[in-house]
This record gives sequence, structure tokens and C-alpha cells, in this order.
Amino acid sequence: MKLRLVLPALLALLAALLIAGCGGSGSDGGEGTDPATVAPPTTPLFINFTIKPEGEAKANIEALAQKVAGVDDLGGLVIALLEESSTGDGEEIDFEKEVEPWLGKQGAYIYPNYEEGDFNGFAFAAQVTDAGAAEDFIEKHAETGKEEFKSGSFEGVDFQVGEDGSTVGVVDDLIVLAEEESIFKEVVSASNGNSLADESSYTDAVANVPGDSAADVYVDIGGLIRESGNGIDPETQRFLDAIGIEPKEATAVASLIPGADQLEIDLSTDVSGENPPSGDASEMLGSLPKSSVGALASPEFGKRLGEGIDQLDEGGIPGKVPPHELKKALKKEGIDLESIASSIGDVGLFVSGNSQRSLGGALVLDAENDQQAKNTVSNLGLFLRASGTPGVTAIGGEASGFSVRSSELGSQPIVVVAKGSRIAIGYGRVPALAALQENGETLSESPAYKEAVSALGSTPISGFVDGHAALNLASALIPSGDEGFREAKKYLTKIDYLALGSEASGNLTVAKLIVGVGK
Repeated sequence: MKLRLVLPALLALLAALLIAGCGGSGSDGGEGTDPATVAPPTTPLFINFTIKPEGEAKANIEALAQKVAGVDDLGGLVIALLEESSTGDGEEIDFEKEVEPWLGKQGAYIYPNYEEGDFNGFAFAAQVTDAGAAEDFIEKHAETGKEEFKSGSFEGVDFQVGEDGSTVGVVDDLIVLAEEESIFKEVVSASNGNSLADESSYTDAVANVPGDSAADVYVDIGGLIRESGNGIDPETQRFLDAIGIEPKEATAVASLIPGADQLEIDLSTDVSGENPPSGDASEMLGSLPKSSVGALASPEFGKRLGEGIDQLDEGGIPGKVPPHELKKALKKEGIDLESIASSIGDVGLFVSGNSQRSLGGALVLDAENDQQAKNTVSNLGLFLRASGTPGVTAIGGEASGFSVRSSELGSQPIVVVAKGSRIAIGYGRVPALAALQENGETLSESPAYKEAVSALGSTPISGFVDGHAALNLASALIPSGDEGFREAKKYLTKIDYLALGSEASGNLTVAKLIVGVGK
């Protein structure tokens, strides 16, 4: 029998990470050895979680399981599946008697190596309250299983190696199951020397994770770039600089927080450098059409666009435009990029429709005033004509601008219009004009949107998806014979909304994603 099936209870704790964790895993996790102390110091991906839910966290998890999957006894179901999987391979394991008595509160998945765009092996570590009992469990199933095991020792730690190379042993009051013997030895070396827990990049990143998180996923973004061996090519680096992204030394932490009728994911990252984006675009988002299936908004977009244009002008476009010549060349054609950027404030984007035929959407921009909006649309028209874009037609009336038709764009034209101080660039005339209607129904009047805003609390909302409308659209676009979607649909019907909010906190960008589950 494979070693990963000898210890199915440990491997299946991935399910616990997703639906059955609790407690602040970014802290010390209570009594026991912190799994981060056995993770190699350069580990680029570390998933830390608490195994046994208690109190309110347990009640919330069970409530979500019941609402989403109709499961009334989640813990019993997981244990039954574990025992069934072991019995099916000829190995009987009584989880309650053989594992639960010595299994501790905290566990982690460790991915120490990233090569050629993929993670090369992993280790699973879980706290044990009785190291001797855990070692006895390993030895018993190594001796009674159908698979041949090889005993070994490294730096004073005994282990067992299965025929497939997976390795298990007890390291500093942690039971460790590694996909390969070499990874197990990396874990042992970390426990005896420098580990991830000693790295300031990790400790700083997890210092402020929510105390009620079910799990924390730490990603060393810079480490992934370095270990990939490819680095960042010059063109990509110029683009990242233009949008204010600094990934080479960046980290990110995502925390999973279960609620009785929602699932929250909190993200914090320093990828935007010392000056992360700030501002509040919730007014823009709430003003978009009520019929929106999904919508996003970004504050002070024009300011960041201007900074990006400056970066692009400074570096030029290799083989096409020399440095410091882009803005000059366009000005000669009557197009002032700086003026366009400076006239734009917040920006929003929405998608609408319930079928392929009615699918549409628009990008919406706030200008400083009516004249700036008209001038910006005029400049965009000049730019397209100067570049030789075919199919450009003027539009008059209450909302003025132009449209662009092309077979490559599909059945709908791209419509660019201005009304008052607002600009809409829409796929289709109807959504473009809907974005400019001052008396139309807006997202702020939608019950699901109001719930989303309330769920985010003090965090400004910047993204929204109407769960039921999105499912209707997906059902119309995805072939009816798609088995994967048909299976997922049973659970997707339970989602009322997705809410995204973000703000700056010091040098961090902090975001929340909340999935509202049907009551």
C-alpha cells in the first residue's frame, strides 16, 4: 500500500484546510511546535491552518457545509471517508482511536521548491500531542501494510520511506509526511537550523492575519520569480513599473474566514511598493446599472494612467518609438495623452446580459467636467482616425461620440460616448447609453448589492457579482452537456453575491473577497 494511503487522515487534512479549520493560524497556534519552524527558509508557498474547529468557528463551518452541500455532520462525513479510503486499500484505520488522540491543533502544507513554472514536491506537517504515539502509529502501519518500507535516519530523526518515495517521520513534535525523501530531509535541516519562521519576510507578512482565520496562505512572490530562474523580461518590467507593481521582493498572505452565511478571504500584499493604491470608488460602483451581472471600480484611475504614460514615454517602445518620443509624436497628431489622463477620475466596468445575444458591458470614466469629457472623447476619436482604424462613425444626440464596427469585434460595435462629465466605452449601444442614464436604476438599489456593502463593513466596495444573474449568464453560455459545470451548478445556486473591497494600510494593499451564501 502507498504510504500516502497508510496515512490518509493526514493527507485528507487538505479538506480541513478548505472547510474545517479555525483559529488564528498566523500566530503561534496555541500549544505545540509552529509548522513554520520546519519549513525551509526560502519556501515560496506555505499553507498554515488549524485542524480542529471549536466554538463559533465550528458552528459557522457546519452551517456553511449544510447550506452549500446539504451536509449535516461534516466531521462525521470526513472521518467516514478517511476510514473508507483506508479500508478500500486493505488497511483498516480507526481515526477516532488511532489518530485523533495524538493529533494536535495546527497543520501546514509546505512547498519548498519551485522550478520551471511548477512546485516540485511538498511536505505536510501537523502538530502532535504525543510524539511516541505518533511514531507507534507510523511503525504499526509500515509493518502491517502491503507495501515494503525502508527505515532511515537523518540528523537524529528516524523516518520510513515507501516504495513511491514518500517519507514520514516525527520532527520536533510534528508528524511530517513528505512526497520525497529529499524534501523530508530539507524539513529536518530547517528544524535544526534556519527556517521560514526565522525570515522577516514571513513574520512581517503574517503578523496581522485575522485571529478568526481558518487558514493562511503565504506566498513569497519575489521568491517564486527568483526560483523560476527566468526573472522578468525588460518589456514586462516596464509594464509593471508603469502600473506601480514591484514584485521582486513582494509577499502576499490570504486568510480564509468562515461565517454562518458567508465565506471571507482577506488578502494583504506589499506588491505595490511603498505607495499602494488608495481612494474610494464605491460611489462609482454603486452608480452603475442595476442590471449589471458583475462590476468593478477603481479610484483615481487617471492619476495612475498618467504615471503609466510617463513610464512608457520614458522607456519608449522597443523597435517602434524611441524613449521620450511617444507623447511628442501623438501631440503632433493633436492627441494629448497627459491631458486625457489628467481629466479622468474614477473608473468603472460592468458586464450585463443573460445570453450570448444580449451580452454587453461598458467601461465608465468620470471626467473633471462636461467639457473635459467631450474633449477626451474627441481626442480618442482623433487617435483612432490617426491610426487608420476603419469603421469609425460619429454619434450625435443627447450623448455624443462615435462608434467602431468591425467583424473582429463581433456583432456589437464599440461605442464611445460622453454625457455630462461621464464617458462610456461600451460593447454595444444599449449598455454604453445605460451607463450614462442619470435617472436609471443603479446597483446601489439592488438588495444583493446592499448585502455585499454591509458584509464588507468599513472596507470600500470595489467589485460586485450578482450570484444568480452570473449563474444564469453562465448557463446560457456554457454548453448544456458540460458535466463539470452541471455538477458545480448544484453549489453555485447557493451563492447570492461576491463582494470585493480594498484599501491601503501603510505600505500594504489590503483586500477582502466575500462570498455570500443563500440563507
